[in-house]
Amino acid sequence: MSELKELIVSKSSVKQDVFTVTKEVFVDLKDVLADIAMELEAFANKSDRRVNVSLNAPDDFECQMMLAGDTTIFQMHTNVFVFPPSHMIHRSPYVMNEAKNGYCGVINIFNFLTDSFRYQRMNDSGYLIARIFVNRERHFFVEGQQQLGYLFNDFNKAELTKKELRKVLELALKYILNFELYTPSFSTFKEVKLSDIQELTQSLKLQTSKRLGFRFQSEEENDVDF
Repeated sequence: MSELKELIVSKSSVKQDVFTVTKEVFVDLKDVLADIAMELEAFANKSDRRVNVSLNAPDDFECQMMLAGDTTIFQMHTNVFVFPPSHMIHRSPYVMNEAKNGYCGVINIFNFLTDSFRYQRMNDSGYLIARIFVNRERHFFVEGQQQLGYLFNDFNKAELTKKELRKVLELALKYILNFELYTPSFSTFKEVKLSDIQELTQSLKLQTSKRLGFRFQSEEENDVDF
């Protein structure tokens, strides 16, 4: 029983520590996003007032940034995670020397079309762009596409400061803005029901998504790996 009690206390404590730090990081993330949004809004007001930039935080664990046709959702998961034995994190001396360092909180970055929210198109697809993992000592790494997948992987030494957060967020936003909306294939809509047309006319619920599909393991895959 004493061993069970010790296990419960030790695991609960490290998870509480990780949750507290992740929440602090998410507050920093919202501060950095506010700075980015202010700079982009000032630039848009001078160059093209039709370009909308806004930031909204509906609760403590979510933040939404609208950049014209894109809405990016930053979401902090409330749970703490460990990684399977095959994960690269377990080959890190930092984790090998102290297993508690391998417990991480996660902040997800999702991208949706702004019109999906504006017209309540519930069938539209959104995509996971990156995941930021952070432990109790603010050591972090990022999983994501292109540069997001390899620039931030020094879990041994890298600490998630506001400066590092800004680098991650700017890369994520650049990646999102560099992809355009593809029209569905003609064959997809050769035959439609009257009910489909009526629904489309009433609410513009044509299922759409940006060309953002990928797996973190391979850029050759077309599906998103959540």
